Amino acid sequence: MVDRYLTVSQVAELLGTTERFPRRLIAERRIVFVKVGRHVRIPESALNAFIDANTVQPIGQRRSSLRRAA
Repeated sequence: MVDRYLTVSQVAELLGTTERFPRRLIAERRIVFVKVGRHVRIPESALNAFIDANTVQPIGQRRSSLRRAA
């Protein structure tokens, strides 16, 4: 399987953000990226790994009888 290399604008579109967010991830070295000359590309597998690592699972159902307001 060949990994696709995405541009900053493609990553922003997939994440539903502006281009500033992926650029900040790159600047802070919070995501894997590849420099090809002056161009920056993010492997699709790195984007998926970033999403998986930052996915928050929901809390199970709470028992309301334990924490009731007075």
